[in-house]
Amino acid sequence: MSSKTPASRGRPKAARLFCVGALVLALSACSGTYRNHGYVPPQEDLEQIVVGIDTRSSVEETLGTAGSTSVLEDDALYFVRSRIRTFGMFQPEVVDRNVVAVSFDDDGIVANVETFGLERGQVIQLTRRVTDSSVANKTFLRQLLGNIGQFGPANFGS
Repeated sequence: MSSKTPASRGRPKAARLFCVGALVLALSACSGTYRNHGYVPPQEDLEQIVVGIDTRSSVEETLGTAGSTSVLEDDALYFVRSRIRTFGMFQPEVVDRNVVAVSFDDDGIVANVETFGLERGQVIQLTRRVTDSSVANKTFLRQLLGNIGQFGPANFGS
């Protein structure tokens, strides 16, 4: 006769099942997550834009409001869509990017409609341009001590 009871026979099987479940759960936690950002009009809407005929207002009516416009001149609209993958603790990575650029001539008529993808170039990090201040790289103490001797009797009173 065996010294094992029927209740003890099921324990190793339950432990194996628990270990397999924990392993599957741990591996599924390492899968990448995707995030979509931005909007690019569908191809059917882009085909409705006629170069040399449509104006800025008709383009905005057909395609919607653009995500970006030209910075210096009002001569282009940009629609940008990005797909970003985050995998565990690693930096997010742009895996797909589509850009539609609608440019206008001096009269505000559509001059060109271009579509760009990630394969036509490399991902560019956008930077923020900030006006330089006179207190850059100066600590509070250095700023305070730098003011010694800058004040005279003419600065006080009226």
